[in-house]
Amino acid sequence: MPEAAVLIPIVTRHEPTLLFTRRADHLDTHRGQVAFPGGKREEHDRDLLDTALRESEEEIALPRGQVELLGQLSEVVSLHGLKVTPYVGLIPPDLPLTPDPNELDAIFEVPLALFLDDCRSHTDVITVDGRPYYVPSYQAQGQVIWGLSAMMLVELLSEGFGCPVSLDRAPDGGPLRHRPPRRGPRQTSPTTHSRQD
Repeated sequence: MPEAAVLIPIVTRHEPTLLFTRRADHLDTHRGQVAFPGGKREEHDRDLLDTALRESEEEIALPRGQVELLGQLSEVVSLHGLKVTPYVGLIPPDLPLTPDPNELDAIFEVPLALFLDDCRSHTDVITVDGRPYYVPSYQAQGQVIWGLSAMMLVELLSEGFGCPVSLDRAPDGGPLRHRPPRRGPRQTSPTTHSRQD
């Protein structure tokens, strides 16, 4: 499978935030979608961490030296067959970040508390190869955070902060929105992963 990597930046404000990007409207794929900075691995990348840091520098002008790496989350396979590896890192506040207009419309931050308190607007029930996944959807800063980015957030919240959130069970409350059933790429579910500790 083609590989990609993203950086999940936690901004070390007094009240910490997560940094997101919004894909430009002129793009052919994923236009207008919210994502973490990152992209596909290139041949010259040393490893997937190098991919995540290079893409973050290209997309939002984040110097790699400003990232304090905390660790790697599990690989997530998109429904389009792209294997994405997320990395979590701390970055200082108020860096002069700039979105690359060829790829992005905006950079924005969302208080980490919104996710820690599980302030989801609803839950998307995405059934892949007969197995349901309960993917939270959040609304913040006029944007919708859902899909693959939300799936990565679930592991960050569960493993990193001990939050009782899971893709494998419905939340205690809130509306459920059932998406049309799907088949995973090459019979692989979107949460098949192999963590490298």
